[in-house]
Amino acid sequence: MSPTRPLDHHEQAARIVAGLTLPQKASLCSGRDFWTTQDLEEAGVPAVTLTDGPHGVRLQAGGADHLGLSESVPATCFPTASALAASWDPDLIAEVGAAIALECRALGVGVLLGPGTNLKRTPLCGRNFEYFSEDPLLAAELATAFVTAVQAHGVGTSLKHLAGNDQETRRMTIDAVYDERTLRELELAAFERVVRRAQPWTVMSAYNRLNGTYAGEHPWLLTEVLRDDWGFEGIVVTDWGATNDRVAGLAAGCDLQMPGTACGSEAKIVAAVEAGDLDVEVLDATAVRLVALALAAAANSPADEATPTPDATPAAHPAPAFDVDAHHRLARRIAADTVVLCRNERDALPIGKDDRVALIGPFATVPRFQGTGSSRINPTRVDTLAEELTALLGEDRVRVASGIPDGIPDGSDDGDHAGEAEAQTEAGALRTALSAAEDAEVVVVCVGLPDGYENEGNDRTHLRLPPTHDRLVAALAAAHDRVVVVLSNGAPVAMPWVHDVAAIVEGYLGGQAGAGGMADVLTGRIAPTGRLAETFPLHLDDVPAMRQMPGGPNTVEHREGLYVGYRAFTSLDAEVLFPFGHGLGYSRVEYGAPQLDRHEVTVEELAAGVRPEVSVELTNTGERDTREVVQVYVRDIEAAVYRPDRELAAFTKVTLAAGETRTVTLPLDERALTYWHPDTGAWTVEPGDFEVLVAASCTDVRGTVSLRVPGEPLPVRDEPAVYRNPPRYLDVDAVAYTQLLGRPLPGNPGFVRPYTHNTPIGEVADTAAGRALVWAVERQLRRGFGDDPANKALVSELLAQAPLRPLLMGGVTHEQLDVLVALVNGRWVRGGERVLRTVLARLRGTQR
Repeated sequence: MSPTRPLDHHEQAARIVAGLTLPQKASLCSGRDFWTTQDLEEAGVPAVTLTDGPHGVRLQAGGADHLGLSESVPATCFPTASALAASWDPDLIAEVGAAIALECRALGVGVLLGPGTNLKRTPLCGRNFEYFSEDPLLAAELATAFVTAVQAHGVGTSLKHLAGNDQETRRMTIDAVYDERTLRELELAAFERVVRRAQPWTVMSAYNRLNGTYAGEHPWLLTEVLRDDWGFEGIVVTDWGATNDRVAGLAAGCDLQMPGTACGSEAKIVAAVEAGDLDVEVLDATAVRLVALALAAAANSPADEATPTPDATPAAHPAPAFDVDAHHRLARRIAADTVVLCRNERDALPIGKDDRVALIGPFATVPRFQGTGSSRINPTRVDTLAEELTALLGEDRVRVASGIPDGIPDGSDDGDHAGEAEAQTEAGALRTALSAAEDAEVVVVCVGLPDGYENEGNDRTHLRLPPTHDRLVAALAAAHDRVVVVLSNGAPVAMPWVHDVAAIVEGYLGGQAGAGGMADVLTGRIAPTGRLAETFPLHLDDVPAMRQMPGGPNTVEHREGLYVGYRAFTSLDAEVLFPFGHGLGYSRVEYGAPQLDRHEVTVEELAAGVRPEVSVELTNTGERDTREVVQVYVRDIEAAVYRPDRELAAFTKVTLAAGETRTVTLPLDERALTYWHPDTGAWTVEPGDFEVLVAASCTDVRGTVSLRVPGEPLPVRDEPAVYRNPPRYLDVDAVAYTQLLGRPLPGNPGFVRPYTHNTPIGEVADTAAGRALVWAVERQLRRGFGDDPANKALVSELLAQAPLRPLLMGGVTHEQLDVLVALVNGRWVRGGERVLRTVLARLRGTQR
């Protein structure tokens, strides 16, 4: 029997809600605790467990700490989104979703918090490893496959983070400023497609503000666009601790506040209804959706899949009730399909059947396989490349050396501060590595970004690897002519040695079996078929968004408009390190001349759903089976509004046996010829000429064919020249951006007194109460995150940037927070000293 959806339980939920009291309905709008929704046993409403994903199940093992980062139960850690996207394979993503759903059911999880679908505006966002792509079509197709697969097994998903969460710096307060066209065509386009096609059970609102309003209380975003325009049927849940004004959020369409706290939100909802400030029909509709979600989750959970109780201890959780070994094997196969071969001079790869290998680098024996923060999975096991490569080749053919000793600074700041003793230690390790390489036919060096370089909660400041990693690669390349660099990282990096090495393999963060999948690719057991889902720039200055990123202290302006990722680089004719869509294989695929099934299509036909189809003949001229990613881009020759040089309009991944010829046919995406017109506020197809580009990457065009939409072109819109004819170095001034935006730029005054609930904690240390609060919060953060060096930067960033209001997650009430705000503003409040002592004691962990 097919799993039921929340919508299937709508009528039953409506009957239940009709019998609830006002306080009961209000109680449903906040969680019971950190990870579960509020239950009403007397009314037959069960609780639902929500937990972090998206590349595995992160179910906390014991009582949840208020950071939500305590130890989690073992689960399969699959490759992160940046790696999965490199597969360009929705079917593969669906396999991952199905496996994770089975683990959710085994662990009693009703809703998995993922996938992350925000676009990659720059390569520096600390959370890019959790996002799919810089292109909305690719991101949406993969996210749709994931959501559909998970929910087909009766587990809900949470499409996140709607919208504009493309940086981590001041993510809880920053105002992301967009013109509507950029927002509609890029950021919202990915979310829209997933909502319309897959109906995720929940959508998670972002922390940040969007054009001046917090995403979780944004009526235009959550009601006009998400529900009325896109037809969303599920619930909107806040990101954890994102609530600013609960009543405003509820009125705007935000159903569920998470986590549950004792801060008094329910009383505020009740008071607002009784005062006539909140329509009771809004509360009733929200309660029905929440009850329907709970009923669906319960109906899809077999009796033997009991939900762990919130106070359960780690020992209370049995061994995982899923096939651990089978899922690990799946994770290995998935990881292999995400590997991108970026460079392969003189056929340096695959490793020959008699080659001796020097395996060098810090990640050869201690892999970096996942990101840091709320998505960190407790893996069931972890492979290492040293073990897996040795298992495939034999101990006599693999010699392992670190090349970088433990204890050398990783250079996660902008400098390299190694002292003389450290330099001597590094030189000794390097000599050992060079010695290991002397007798090897091939040198495989494993480098990348350590945990501390990219984190949820803070952004990177540069593209560089640790200096020790770069020096190791450079030294080996100078001594050996067949050096293969294997990268472990969640986002693009600089490669100053790119032309000095024979091969570069991008492994991203491949999950717990990533090393096994990499070993399969390096040895040729599996051919590399991954393609980059993002551009690797040569220099940060080439990224237009970097003129404004990360912005602040209050706003970040998206002045680059549509010139994001490959849309920018192809429009500006900028050289890149590796382009969007790039990837090599162990075979060569030749393309024939592309053909269209029609060379003309009318506006009316397009509106009726007609989709021109492009066909191309592919031939695998090599001696190995392979898979090719066929990419189709569309170029609008001349339009009434500015448009990027090319935009992805279709793609598919094709399996080709050695010597095989096959014809592939792809329909253009339904919006391939459209743009969002700022004046009409609608998707528009403009008559005129288009070019359809069939390509192996956004710059490797294999054939072009023309397509015409007959009719009179639309009047050319008055737009800033910098957008219509962008210079090589795109830098948009305030005057031009104001014209594009169509409204004055918002102010950006910084954080000054009087401080508010949204003032960053680190800004309030100019009073005695503020200094005491900062000290206590820092102590709590360091205790919560433990001694993991990967979290040091994250703690510092949270302290400097997180606002005061997330203290509500730690048991602080709204009334106590109001008193704290008064105290840090230097105002005496009756009972203030008692409140401050209470809050400090709670933060120190001496009071519960």
